[in-house]
Amino acid sequence: MTGAPNGSLPSWSRVLVVVAHPDDESFGLGAVLDSFTRAGADVDVLCLTRGEASTLGAAPDLAAVRAEELAAAGRALGVRSTRLHDLPDGGLAATKPARLQAVVAEAVQDGRPEGLLVFDTTGISGHPDHVAATTAAVATAEELDLPVLAWTLTGELAGTLLAETGVPFAGCGSADHFEVEVDRTAQRTAIACHASQAVPGSVLWRRLELQGSRETLRYLRTR
Repeated sequence: MTGAPNGSLPSWSRVLVVVAHPDDESFGLGAVLDSFTRAGADVDVLCLTRGEASTLGAAPDLAAVRAEELAAAGRALGVRSTRLHDLPDGGLAATKPARLQAVVAEAVQDGRPEGLLVFDTTGISGHPDHVAATTAAVATAEELDLPVLAWTLTGELAGTLLAETGVPFAGCGSADHFEVEVDRTAQRTAIACHASQAVPGSVLWRRLELQGSRETLRYLRTR
């Protein structure tokens, strides 16, 4: 299937999620992943880094903690598998594109997805790791002829968050986005699994409040 009507997700039976950090799948994509799994799709999550555990000289057990949190969050969202790589957090943009694409291609070969789900090309908050992960996913999808669906924000929501928090959120710059209705129950359970990251006062909570029960999506690639 190349796309879906506005207000609905594509009817993919297998989905590969490509994200940069453990918690992206819950904090950002959680409600969309839950929608896919509740519709009967097999969802596999590929996370390219172990987060701060890979770059900040943290105790070795933090890497294991992040892996356990990701697996628990995946179970809360009903995904089929989670795969956590140890590419450098904060360093994906400096990693050779061929290396990133090879990691994504391996996950595609294993999961045989009908489509990929990623952050928007803006990185949502401009984070270079998010941008690099999406770039690698789209490049791999081009080679393998797969559609790519991106989670994004409306310009209005991004502007509100920027004004309130100073975080450089970026909204969708094109008119081809659409919205879907979501249930955030499983997402909130998954977020709670990331105890090392889901801190009180985080901008995450304000974003979820403003989003309500709607998520904004757009296709980066269709067949």
